[in-house]
Amino acid sequence: MIPLIFGITLITFTVIHLAPGGPVEVETEMSLKASAQARENLKKLYGLDKPLHVQYFDWLKRFVKLDFGISFVDGKKVFDKIKERIPVTLTINLLSLILIMAIAIPIGVLSATKQYSIFDKLTTVFVFLGFSTPTFWLALILMIIFGVSLGLLPISGIQSIDVSGMGFIDRLADWIKHLILPVGLSAFGGIAGLSRYSRSSMLEVIRQDYVRTARAKGLKESDVIIRHALRNALMPVVTILGLSVPGLIGGSVIFETIFAIPGMGQLFYASAMSRDYPTIMGILVIGAVLTLIGNLIADVSYALVDPRIRVRK
Repeated sequence: MIPLIFGITLITFTVIHLAPGGPVEVETEMSLKASAQARENLKKLYGLDKPLHVQYFDWLKRFVKLDFGISFVDGKKVFDKIKERIPVTLTINLLSLILIMAIAIPIGVLSATKQYSIFDKLTTVFVFLGFSTPTFWLALILMIIFGVSLGLLPISGIQSIDVSGMGFIDRLADWIKHLILPVGLSAFGGIAGLSRYSRSSMLEVIRQDYVRTARAKGLKESDVIIRHALRNALMPVVTILGLSVPGLIGGSVIFETIFAIPGMGQLFYASAMSRDYPTIMGILVIGAVLTLIGNLIADVSYALVDPRIRVRK
């Protein structure tokens, strides 16, 4: 993981500096009084007058000390800005992941055990809709229906303005109502994809000889499916779950911007628009670390799901 982190930081740092426009241009393009000397002073202030490799090694020295630098926009520490936002993003992503697993795996198992049934055909249609529907478009449609027309769900933020005057139960209910749309939409595509992977894996497993043997021994169908087939069918599913983490984190940029949620995604979008290099790097590194941790959890889960791959001394 450590070499990967440094490789990711090197590529990311290079790419964001190659993008057209910079923080100095963004800050001075609307000011007719900004002279060439003022621009040079800003570059020197931000350290952008140094060669790119020198800027990277300066950033790297701070990074190993968990110091992401100072934001170009407001002069705050990047670490403090991310620390304020990351709980919201992690909460939404964890809830989305739980929702994906709770819905997609049972759907995939039922589709496999009832292959070519009405249920299987309906879930196939759902999968195609999930893959083909742009989530930002669906988010706007649901906001219009449930937020504007019906007034059932809030369409922005994670809490109401008057939340301070509410009791614990009312505050919890308000928080849940605010998260229904973003969490549901974040999980929508994942449910469609993972249910299809679960179905394919389950179909392959239930055709194995040991499953036929279990049925021939007179075991209940539910025991055959849950105790013998499902555990072995989870291997590819665990892999997909590990790989879905970067998609969820990347999707946070869209959902948090649309729903005005104060998380890392919204902060990343604002930082990218203002070319706030330190904040962009900080968010991307945190996202990369979370992605690698997700892959690590997937690798460890293999041993929990399948005892055959455990290392024994």
